[in-house]
Amino acid sequence: MYQCGVVFVKLLYLPLIIMTTHQQEYQTHRNRSLQDTCNGKLEDGTDDDCKGVVQVHSRWNNILLSLVCVLLGISLIMMLDGCRSSSEPWVLLGSAGIPIWDWTSVCVVMSFTVLQVALYYLPVGQVTEGKMGCDGKRLKYKLNGLHAFLLTVLLMLVLWFAGVLRAGAVMDSIFSLVTAAMAISLIFSLMLFLCPIRTPSSAHVTYDNTAKPLLEFVLGQSMDPRLGIIDVKHFVMVRVGFIGWAMMDVNYLLTAVEMKNSSLSLLLVIIFQLIYILDFLIDEASVLTTKEFTDEPIGFIMILGEFIWIPFFSSLPVYFLLQRPNHIHFLSAVPICLLFVTGFLIYYLSNEQKDGFRRNPRDPAYARLNTIRSPAGRSLLVSGWFGWVRHPNYSGDILMMFAWCLPCGFTSVLPYLPVLQCFNLLRQRANEIEESCLKKHRDAWREYCRRVPYKLLPYVY
Repeated sequence: MYQCGVVFVKLLYLPLIIMTTHQQEYQTHRNRSLQDTCNGKLEDGTDDDCKGVVQVHSRWNNILLSLVCVLLGISLIMMLDGCRSSSEPWVLLGSAGIPIWDWTSVCVVMSFTVLQVALYYLPVGQVTEGKMGCDGKRLKYKLNGLHAFLLTVLLMLVLWFAGVLRAGAVMDSIFSLVTAAMAISLIFSLMLFLCPIRTPSSAHVTYDNTAKPLLEFVLGQSMDPRLGIIDVKHFVMVRVGFIGWAMMDVNYLLTAVEMKNSSLSLLLVIIFQLIYILDFLIDEASVLTTKEFTDEPIGFIMILGEFIWIPFFSSLPVYFLLQRPNHIHFLSAVPICLLFVTGFLIYYLSNEQKDGFRRNPRDPAYARLNTIRSPAGRSLLVSGWFGWVRHPNYSGDILMMFAWCLPCGFTSVLPYLPVLQCFNLLRQRANEIEESCLKKHRDAWREYCRRVPYKLLPYVY
């Protein structure tokens, strides 16, 4: 359950590049949802013929690249500031009395990052193989994100009960936390740029236009840099991004307890988001086949997005409810819960059907499903979940995100920005997938689209 998490920030810089390689066009997709190039069979997202050098073509210049990097942090601070009560005095880039920089916040972000580095070495969790490295060996990844998350939460609760941590103070420093995360991601990215990590398994990325130095810094110059056993891309995506998002939610919950303002609406949003995050951490291996993970280098924009966009933007509805409480009746919560459960079931069951059919199309469980035979030798499902819409897993994701925005009410569009961005992103992803499938399956895909005319929402889109 990853597609609207790790790639939130991708919507901001996806148009930056048109990537072509010596070995293939980048048409693979994300995890159980986003790696799906056709409903019956999946591309594995790996490159078994890695050439070691990836040629990237970009039509963007230095000015536009710089604007994207600068506006990402500024826009986030302005959105967080917009969540605050309109009666409070406002100043540029932050409300009056709330600093946008302090060294304590730098220490907090740095401590969290160092802790996650240490927890990466926990002697627990599964070691699994991922994509094929350029040395002809599959890269190995240690998947103990769930253990790291639980220990981080436990440590936070211990500090809170001991009186060392005051959650409200963390929330009051939200702007300085964002700028501290921006600074640390900048330093981290500069280190990768100035001292690139060269390993036999990692492909080197080159660019061919006048913005080459900035492109290497912003978009990255290495596919799979590693520091010891730590895969840098896996670390920032899972440990910094998703666990950071979960810790913000837990901190907001503790803040509500301190303020004695634990409303039903706030609890619903936090519970929904933590279920979403836990589901991903339980199935952490799903990140290894994502397009971002297998096909794209790691640079400043990815690191910045994982440090600030995932933790702070994803938790925007929770922050909004702390600033502008919205009390809902129990009866109003029932349909919201049903919507979330419906989205979760659609997401989970459609992926299970897709993955099961991929593993064994002759399984009796799929005997009643209608299929179309493709010239590529694959079978396309045209019944079951994939006879409802062409991308039911995306539909489930959108419903879940919409469900955790609804408790915020309708006084502002701000808490709905994550789901709006998610919908737009998944719409773009669906278009990419369908272009790839049309090239691969031709008339079979056209027939599938005729029989299942809707992409995401039945009778709507």
